[in-house]
Amino acid sequence: MKRNKTKFIILALCLFLLTGCAKTLTDENKKVIKYNASIICDSCTSKCNKEDKDCLKLCENKCNEAKKNQTGQNLIKNILCQPTNRDVIEIYEKYGVSMKTIPTCPNLKIASSYEGLWVSLFVKPLAWLIVKTGILLKNYGFSLVLISILIRVALMPLTKKTAMQSENLKKAQPELDRLNKKYENKTDKDSQLQKSQETIVIYQKYGINPMSSCLFALIQIPLLFAFIEAINRTPAIFEGKFLGLHLGITPLTALKNGQWYYLLVVIILAVVTYFSLNLNKGAGAPGADTEKQMGMMNKFMLVFITYASLNLSTAICLYWIASSAFTVFQNLLVKRVK
Repeated sequence: MKRNKTKFIILALCLFLLTGCAKTLTDENKKVIKYNASIICDSCTSKCNKEDKDCLKLCENKCNEAKKNQTGQNLIKNILCQPTNRDVIEIYEKYGVSMKTIPTCPNLKIASSYEGLWVSLFVKPLAWLIVKTGILLKNYGFSLVLISILIRVALMPLTKKTAMQSENLKKAQPELDRLNKKYENKTDKDSQLQKSQETIVIYQKYGINPMSSCLFALIQIPLLFAFIEAINRTPAIFEGKFLGLHLGITPLTALKNGQWYYLLVVIILAVVTYFSLNLNKGAGAPGADTEKQMGMMNKFMLVFITYASLNLSTAICLYWIASSAFTVFQNLLVKRVK
């Protein structure tokens, strides 16, 4: 009971820390501003006289260039550092965000204005680490992959328990099956109580903790939110490229632009997510009903994450691929050792 209370407090603390969030940039009608060609074209042409053909021609060229570079991602109002793209800066200034009070990304500091525990302890240090590593490696994509893996390596002593749980359950499964068969037609209270007690004995014999599956979520979910917010609030990341992929563009926008190779990002993400979920599906409490529920949940999560990736930036997709791929590697390693 005490252990359950402790885990509940930890979960509540995580939810409390997640109260600090990125704020999207909106217009006077509360419409979310996206980085796309139309807003750049409209901004340019509004400054031209209708009879000024040179100005209109310049705007046409600028509009065509913007169509090539549009990313489709939501622009964040409370960015941690300045973008270097002049078009993006103009959009921010148009909607009242002054660049004078915002540092450039190379000059980003961890100890700046206080925005709460979540931002100060997790988001800003993570954004600073990504930026500084990206400057050192001269590529923000490599920086994201490297930091994702290093953080997961550091957390491996904790997360490997989930992988070990799955292997322990496989060893205990024959005894659990015999126990389920023994009490198959006994639904009275005393029999169910006796079954629970015998199940606990089997758990203890094989070192199984039914609550250990929560540990992975307690680590993975806050880490995911931290990366998403750190990436979204650091415009310099979106301006970079990785293996020819624009880190700021969403796969859906890329597909609309005819860049079909971005579909590979979604496919790779779906594949590593599938293996990551399936290698962890045995980490919960055993039983036919539990396995069926876990199977349905994994299918739902796979579809949801794959669909969501279409509207996430390539940078965030890259983080998820690296993190999930490490989970697959970790589980295979633990399985081989066991």
